[in-house]
Amino acid sequence: MIEFLQGIFLYDEHSPLIFTKMFFWIFFAVVLFGYSFICNRPKLRAFYLFLASLFFYYKSSGFFFILLVVNIIINYFIGNAIHRSEQDGKRKTFLVISVFVNLFILSYFKYTFFFVDAFNSMFGTHLVATNYLAGLSNALIGTQFNLSEIFLPVGISFYTFQTMSYTIDIYRRKLDPVKNIIDFGFYVSFFPQLVAGPIVRASEFVPQIYQKYSLTRYEFGMAVFMILKGLIKKIMIGDYIAVNFIDRIFTNPDMYTGFESLMAMFGYSLQLYCDFSGYTDIAIGVALLMGFRLSKNFNSPYKSKNCSEFWTRWHISLSSWLKDYLYIPLGGNRKATIGTYLNFGFILLVIILMASSWIVTVAILAFALLLFLLIRFVPSAANGIKSNINRLITMLLGGLWHGSSWNFLVWGGLNGVGIIFDKYWQKISPFAKFNGKFINFIRIFNTFIFITITWVFFRSQDFDTAIAMFKNVFTNFHFEYVPDVIAAYYKVFLLMAFGYLTHWFSGTLKDKWRDKFIDMPLWVHAVVVLLVVFIVYQSICSDMQAFIYFQF
Repeated sequence: MIEFLQGIFLYDEHSPLIFTKMFFWIFFAVVLFGYSFICNRPKLRAFYLFLASLFFYYKSSGFFFILLVVNIIINYFIGNAIHRSEQDGKRKTFLVISVFVNLFILSYFKYTFFFVDAFNSMFGTHLVATNYLAGLSNALIGTQFNLSEIFLPVGISFYTFQTMSYTIDIYRRKLDPVKNIIDFGFYVSFFPQLVAGPIVRASEFVPQIYQKYSLTRYEFGMAVFMILKGLIKKIMIGDYIAVNFIDRIFTNPDMYTGFESLMAMFGYSLQLYCDFSGYTDIAIGVALLMGFRLSKNFNSPYKSKNCSEFWTRWHISLSSWLKDYLYIPLGGNRKATIGTYLNFGFILLVIILMASSWIVTVAILAFALLLFLLIRFVPSAANGIKSNINRLITMLLGGLWHGSSWNFLVWGGLNGVGIIFDKYWQKISPFAKFNGKFINFIRIFNTFIFITITWVFFRSQDFDTAIAMFKNVFTNFHFEYVPDVIAAYYKVFLLMAFGYLTHWFSGTLKDKWRDKFIDMPLWVHAVVVLLVVFIVYQSICSDMQAFIYFQF
């Protein structure tokens, strides 16, 4: 009995609480049952869901839920201080403190080992990074964390961006503070979107805290539809093709043919979309059942006609956050600010540290000097250079937000270059005025290929593996083995075909299917739910795979 209760209430680092596990749905059913009694009492329901969210995060990340609580306390009081201050100097000081604290905590967990290793490599020192919070956890609750490794708390990047946007919007006078710390804690920790987004703006969510509970018949059907769609994407498609094909190829590409490497690249583009959008579909559906509306985070991104459009369709909450809180403050497409030069200098420093080479250092400094001279002495080129630097900074920092490695830096840089290329190509393209189906097909195809190439760097365990994948495609294709590969992995390829075909169906057709499901009687919903759950869980061929974006 004690072991049973421990399994329910204590954190197990080998079995975190995720949407695809039955324990989550039991947890959600219990939460929803209690919620049904208090859903129209805003103060009580905020407190109730705040406690439920803290428990959810504890089961997902263990002792590090304390870090979430600390983040909530700091940003709540700083937000109030900014709002109460009349002097611009004080307001700006409080804002700087908030941004510094948030970024310092995020950087400690995500980048400490990178900077320590880079510093040791550059200067021959022997500094050692230590995870003090893990040591505290080991001492207080008996965990067994390795102090020489810094465990990345689940969802820290997401809730850090949420709390930053809260204090920034108060500073910009676009938002009034919440009424109390419980409401703020509920906003930050709301469990459906806590660990992998979407990143929720306070201006969109906080007003819902004070509204009465409402859920129309249509919204109920929508919520069920979104949850089922998310489970199908994640488990039946994403996990299946990953476990049975993609992971094998990316682990050791030299053991497979170039055709298998190529199909793994296309497979990963689909897996990542199904995994991440599947999570947000479930999050949106679960939140909607409790009467809270979360914003759409994906809009058929592989239908994009260029790289710029892709970033208006993929991870919309992150790309819009980067635009509003980074790109535009840097000057956008109009000018450069002091922030432009500071961030550009920071990125160049990161590249120098990662390269650990004096040759690269000299080359980087020469490149920076060339840009400075062009901006200073060639006025006709200055504005274009400044706006492109802002675009590149935004995408490079977006890459580093995901992790401190060459892979993420290259991935972000390639997307930045793609956006810049689109800008100039639209001006000179002989097809710019054409909008026929064939031309649009070519645009979508080219964009999809480019994005798939960038995902190789995103997925690969290191830079050498990414290069090996590309090399394998061009030097080891072996057309004669293609029929055998297709026969061996026909189930995987059929699922990939199904995933891409449904993705590329017209939005009108997909909305029609959705609305037909929503209009079905409730007993039909129940039958469909049971059928889908049975089929989805029959497709499981290994332990549940954690959502990819949990690592960010």
